[in-house]
Amino acid sequence: MRISYNWLKQFIKIDLPSEETSAILTDLGLEVEVVEPFQSVKGGLIGVVVGEVMTCEKHPDADRLKVTTVNLGDGNPVQIVCGAPNVAVGQKVPVATIGTKLYDKDGNEFEIKKGKIRGQESHGMICAEDELGLGNSHDGIMVLDKKIKPGTTLAEVLKIENDEIFEIGLTPNRADAMSHYGVARDLRASLLLKNKNIELITPSVSAFRVDKRTLKIDVDVVDSKLAPRYCGVTISGVKVKPSPDWLQNRLKSIGLTPKNNIVDVTNYVLHAFGQPLHAFDASKINGKVIVKTVASGTKFTTLDDVERTLHEDDLMICDENGPMCIAGVFGGKNSGVTDSTTNIFLESAYFNPISVRKTAKRHGLSTDASFRFERGIDINLTDYALRRAAMMIQEVAGGEITSDPIDFYPKKMEDFTVFLNFENAKKIIGQELPKETIKKILASLDIKVNSVTDAGLGLIIPSYRVDVQREIDVIEEILRVYGYNNIVYSKKLNATVANSPRNEDYKIQNIVASQLNSNGFHEMMANSLTTPDYIKLSTMLKEDYNVTILNPLSNDLSVMRQSLLFSGLEAISYNINRKNSDLKLFEFGKTYHKLLSGNTEKKHLTLYLSGNRNSESWTNHVKPTDFFLFKGYINAILTRLGLTKTVTKPVESDVFAEGIAIASGNDTLVEFGIIKKSILKGFDIKQEVLYADFNWDLVLKLISLKIKFQDIPKYPEVRRDLALLVDEKVSFESIYSIATQTEKSLLKEVNLFDVYQGKNLPEGKKSYAVSFVIQDATKTLTDVQIDKTIGKIKQNLENELGASLR
Repeated sequence: MRISYNWLKQFIKIDLPSEETSAILTDLGLEVEVVEPFQSVKGGLIGVVVGEVMTCEKHPDADRLKVTTVNLGDGNPVQIVCGAPNVAVGQKVPVATIGTKLYDKDGNEFEIKKGKIRGQESHGMICAEDELGLGNSHDGIMVLDKKIKPGTTLAEVLKIENDEIFEIGLTPNRADAMSHYGVARDLRASLLLKNKNIELITPSVSAFRVDKRTLKIDVDVVDSKLAPRYCGVTISGVKVKPSPDWLQNRLKSIGLTPKNNIVDVTNYVLHAFGQPLHAFDASKINGKVIVKTVASGTKFTTLDDVERTLHEDDLMICDENGPMCIAGVFGGKNSGVTDSTTNIFLESAYFNPISVRKTAKRHGLSTDASFRFERGIDINLTDYALRRAAMMIQEVAGGEITSDPIDFYPKKMEDFTVFLNFENAKKIIGQELPKETIKKILASLDIKVNSVTDAGLGLIIPSYRVDVQREIDVIEEILRVYGYNNIVYSKKLNATVANSPRNEDYKIQNIVASQLNSNGFHEMMANSLTTPDYIKLSTMLKEDYNVTILNPLSNDLSVMRQSLLFSGLEAISYNINRKNSDLKLFEFGKTYHKLLSGNTEKKHLTLYLSGNRNSESWTNHVKPTDFFLFKGYINAILTRLGLTKTVTKPVESDVFAEGIAIASGNDTLVEFGIIKKSILKGFDIKQEVLYADFNWDLVLKLISLKIKFQDIPKYPEVRRDLALLVDEKVSFESIYSIATQTEKSLLKEVNLFDVYQGKNLPEGKKSYAVSFVIQDATKTLTDVQIDKTIGKIKQNLENELGASLR
């Protein structure tokens, strides 16, 4: 929000340097991000002075140029070559001296330098309006009043305004400070505490009067909940034209472009007092003004020439023919003020903040008016602002007030009441403030003391402080005016250490993330908002389960994700398209589901593996990632978390071309496998992608981080390898299961280290090379015991699977 220092001084008479004022505002919570200069004419016409043309002769080598001698008031006349046809002896003219910086119509800077034009020296430039940024005329040089003394600065003659602009980072709750008057009110509160008796100046409207009662327009507010207060008045005989310089300068200083005197006045009052206004062309109002909602689907064209489809909850300002304006948001194309307007109906109202916010969001509009209505304006300022604006319009556009002000305000909005407990204030502030200081601060904030007890104060909060409704809000107000920097802090440092369990979610995430990072994985974070089109890629996702966004930025971000897979594939596609195809990614995230019992969230850990397992190098060959490498990463995570009592089962999700699931009992811990090519095609991914989806909620439920210690075995282990010829339908899992069931005490490991199918094997057969590690913790195994154990395993594999040794 931009605040003009000169404008601010119209409401509070201060002469503080802008740096000091900036510091005070920042301490008050109105953080000044930057202070920048402003001139009503860019550059401030520094270096431009009034000169008197003493001689004017034709240039000897150019028909259209003249050589002049100009008195600049310093006793040293200068020669200036001028091409203007109207330059003449005796004129008082603006002269840009050497070194002066001027700006063209596009804002580009150029410097006046000493030079020669067709052989004649020129020490400056006699300027036209457009060259100084004072207008568009280039017909000739500006001719000034002959009474002006040579050497006088042009800025002094034209009363160029120099200002300083505060750029304030306003927090959303401070609706009361969204105007120059509101900022001045806060500034005064701080200065009063510093014993500077500063008065807040409120321009009087006592001179407001009705000239005639010849143009009455009735108002019918159909829904007072959406429009608790509505004021209006008619002004006849106005002349729409450009605003006077002072008004244009005020608006330009805060970044607004002047339109015409009527619209400029409404903008002036908006930024002066925080009350949005709207002016209608009274001749375009058919019958009375009706404040109501209209039927859903009604078409309405706004000032930006966009046809919008209205919602049944949009509050509209209508006449008997239909909508004229979206209440509190945007005006209509066919009812606004134009150059031919002579009579206006001026509106000042208080609209329901929630209604305005929803309407603005529905139509994708954000205006200065909606910005203030959404946050809550001062309902008690509505009538004052109307009268103030009407008087200003008379001042800059003429006309007469031709109706009594209409003020629809059926139910007065009561001020808030809050009880402030002194002990609570002391505890929260951390320091006991004198009671008289507290009362002084409250009085400076227009908070009235309704009752006084030993325990605290009964307070009445003014209606414009919509953000102060609780005791804690009042304490915050006291603290910010008193000054956070004025609170005395103890030199003693108190600290507490919270006792938190080792299996808290964030701790487990850090353990797993560190392990994955050490294996070359990179953590990613994807948007929880996604497109509803992804549900078509898997039957596991249901359209009815979509949690939809009421006002999405786009259709691609209109639902909450039911799966983390597709946002991960988007990231993989993005990287591959940028020549980064060897990817190891993981994400901790949530999925969102709309169920009959209500909306629910589920936590997940997902892994993605694609491309080569190592980068290309002369020392090793490139090897692609594969399913077994991926499975190793997953098993390593489960082992690290102590989840070893698991079983494998078929995968249920239909996003996998091949995959398995690891479960604990009947609950699936993780599903992983190779993503179907049909899904990858939708993301323009041509290489294989491996994907794992951990049920993180179940992981957290099952893990136990109790550390178990085991002595290092004293006796050696023995490994025996068998080359087994089995049917091609037999899985390693079957071999593993039979072996572990056969020998439960001595068998420690069963590993598959080679698979062969092809030449020299019978049809329908394959060869598994399996290693068996056996060990006795109490003694060294003999060859007889080893052969007996391996023999039992071999016999059971032969009996149950038909396995034979190659």
